[in-house]
Amino acid sequence: MLEVPEGPLRHGYTTGACATACAKGALLALIHQRPVQEATIHIPAGQWVTFPLHDVAFTPAFARAATIKDGGDDPDATHGATIIATVSWTDAPGVEIDGGEGVGRVTKPGLPIPVGEAAINPVPRRMIRETCEAVLAEHGIGRGVRVVVSVPGGEEIAKKTMNPRLGIIGGISILGTRGIVVPFSTASYKASIALGLQVAREQGIRTVVMTTGGRSEKYGMRMYPELPQEAFIEMGDFVGFSAKHAKRTGMTEIRFVGMMGKFSKVAQGIMMVHAKSAPIDFGFLANLAEASGVPPAVCADIREANTANQVADMVLAAGCPRFFDRIAQACCEQVLQHIGGGVRIVTRLVTLDGAELGGASVDG
Repeated sequence: MLEVPEGPLRHGYTTGACATACAKGALLALIHQRPVQEATIHIPAGQWVTFPLHDVAFTPAFARAATIKDGGDDPDATHGATIIATVSWTDAPGVEIDGGEGVGRVTKPGLPIPVGEAAINPVPRRMIRETCEAVLAEHGIGRGVRVVVSVPGGEEIAKKTMNPRLGIIGGISILGTRGIVVPFSTASYKASIALGLQVAREQGIRTVVMTTGGRSEKYGMRMYPELPQEAFIEMGDFVGFSAKHAKRTGMTEIRFVGMMGKFSKVAQGIMMVHAKSAPIDFGFLANLAEASGVPPAVCADIREANTANQVADMVLAAGCPRFFDRIAQACCEQVLQHIGGGVRIVTRLVTLDGAELGGASVDG
């Protein structure tokens, strides 16, 4: 369970902001041929931010600077990673940008970076380019520079991100649209869902499998071995957002795979299923159980239950599997209503151990 710190949450900074600061520090070290201990940059969020630099090295031909990525109180796979920029002179004016060790390379269409290029997103690229151009102009230098961003250990860090699924191979992405990381923001998660759907569409996929997490995704892959890896999207708690975006992206069938806890909420019409978003309505589940032929005594116990998994155990013990099909049916109908139809919806309920409880489908 993620622990939320008490008091105000501390903002952090994106990998793109870190890379920009390192590029500026390295360029200043290259120009002046002396160490630079910090670099101050202007981030898109409208702030001037100073980054401490370390491992600064320079020769007349190139310079290097590093900083530690601080994600603040935001849970982030790249928190604590070392971001390095190496800057070298080029003969032609302008700023070339590429990725080195630990920065991924794009291998599939559908991302904001063309296939074959380093996974340094458009905003960080612009930040690096404009910052370096400003330094060169300030010093009256007409030569150009080449900036290579690297992240030692980035290939291992990337295994904890969506990059392998998105076709970004060999490391992490250099990201950030505002330069600042807002603690526990949903924006980055939603962005990863949208990117996953975009990549799926570019691969010609029109049927996607939405899961609430890694475990349910594993079970979904086992259920649907005929589908490519790109068809599986971890939606987390964002059921409604994911379904609407899947429809908007052109998907014709959305298959949901998940467990009783979150899908009991979807069956009630709750489309954001975080633990704190809304309680499970055990009266609703008891009514569905009654309609499924569950004995009255068990239905009474369901009304007093503490968890959806407890309800599942009660129903299984009563030998009434139709209940799970009804839950799945309600999920399909609620999602279809939420997105305004037009897509076939499938729901499959599984246990924590991956055993299938029931399922249903509704044509939109």
